[in-house]
Amino acid sequence: MEAVANNPKFAKKVGIKQSVGKDFEAADKGKKFAKGGVSLAVGRGEKLATDKGAGLTAKGRAKYNAATGSHLKAPQPEGGPRKKSFCARMSGMPGPMKDEDGKPTRKAASLKRWKC
Repeated sequence: MEAVANNPKFAKKVGIKQSVGKDFEAADKGKKFAKGGVSLAVGRGEKLATDKGAGLTAKGRAKYNAATGSHLKAPQPEGGPRKKSFCARMSGMPGPMKDEDGKPTRKAASLKRWKC
């Protein structure tokens, strides 16, 4: 949208008004966008160790939400639509369930924590 806001030829080419691009650009002004993602660590209490179930803690979710403008919610291991969606996505995701030392990966630990 930045290109639309600042380049009239491009705005005309893609069929979007420049005013719309400028509105989007203004809305993004105050947001923080992290390159490469948000840095979360077990040591700072922002995510759980693999042996404790992996996943983010409340502190980690708050940090991630503040940095990206997201609205991550706590796990839903009791059941419901979010659990079904999470289990379906993660179970079908490629990747090993154990690392080279035979320990469960973060993927395996999170699936166990969500009771998938």
